[in-house]
Amino acid sequence: MKKFKLTDIAPYSGKRVQPFDGVKRYMSTGDLKGDNLSFEDVTYVTKPSRADIFVSEGDILFAKMTNTNKALQIDRELDGIIVSTGFSVHRPLGNELFGDYFLHFLKHNSFQRQKNKLCTGAIQSAITNSGIEKIFIPVPNYNDQLHIANLLSKAESLIAQRKESIRLLDEFLKSTFLEMFGDPASNKREWETLTIRDLSLRFSDGPFGSNLKTEHYSDSGIQVIRLQNIGINEFVEKDITYVNTNHYENVLKKYSCYPNDVVIATMGEPNIRACIVPKHVNVAVNKADCVLFRVNPKLSNPYYISHLLNLEGFLFLATSFIHGQTRARISSGQIAKISIPVPPFELQTQFAQIVEKTEALKTQYQQSLQELENLYGSLSQRAFKGELTNKSLTV
Repeated sequence: MKKFKLTDIAPYSGKRVQPFDGVKRYMSTGDLKGDNLSFEDVTYVTKPSRADIFVSEGDILFAKMTNTNKALQIDRELDGIIVSTGFSVHRPLGNELFGDYFLHFLKHNSFQRQKNKLCTGAIQSAITNSGIEKIFIPVPNYNDQLHIANLLSKAESLIAQRKESIRLLDEFLKSTFLEMFGDPASNKREWETLTIRDLSLRFSDGPFGSNLKTEHYSDSGIQVIRLQNIGINEFVEKDITYVNTNHYENVLKKYSCYPNDVVIATMGEPNIRACIVPKHVNVAVNKADCVLFRVNPKLSNPYYISHLLNLEGFLFLATSFIHGQTRARISSGQIAKISIPVPPFELQTQFAQIVEKTEALKTQYQQSLQELENLYGSLSQRAFKGELTNKSLTV
């Protein structure tokens, strides 16, 4: 398999924006998020200075910034949009480089590694044209490119379908909650309301200041729950951090979290989000910006509480307490004072049973998604190493 300079087999494309009448769609690098695109309508007068490239059907672009994996092929629907100069725009040579193959290469880590090594700039590191001209792309014969692109596109499509299935399960739970309980901000069913503190057996911040410093962390021990571990009704298993057992036993034990406790993020995006500590986390410590809410089992159900805390209706109830412009946050004391409706316990239990069944299905989908992503990674790795040929490929 031969290797070519990227710009020799996919020369620069796109045109500088000239004065135009009316409104055009503009896409910045921030508007491209995976398969999701968003646009800003601009006139020639109002467009940002970076909105300076017209692209056409068949062009393929990628983001120049370091550690930014964003690439897109312009189709008929996108023909004629304006894109940011934060993109590098190219057009594959016909009958030599298949567009879909080139697009998959731009998303692969072999391209990202080359790009990142060539990025420059202290404030916003990005690759320049001189850097792009040093990048090489492996190019098999054209028929192999077609088959590789077809195989990777099918795997990518299956990944997208699985992600959509997971998203729909989340939407199902949200709509089920609203159908069963209504909007907590309006409480049209006139259920009794109690403050969050009244609904809890324990409600507290995590350790502050000297109680939890960098030197207390270790490679194993007791898990520390941080902001990045709290998703919307999802405990996120990434960037896992531990504190050494001795420090936990001597200082931090009073901050313990256990399965079925609700943990609330008091800052970040969105401003409030919550999830339940999963069963496999036997014991953990919540950081100072993560509030522990241990639900009183005689009054409420943690699944009801977690889903309520993630609703826009609850965020409306909390709005008057949220402060800070750059990093909006809300204190544990302020959250504790918020009154929420308390539906009949039997109804909460019924909802919890629906959640558990749905989450079990979601777990299966997530495992399937991981397997598909691993398959895509393996196939693309082999493809760009020249280990896949037309004869070896199967659909």
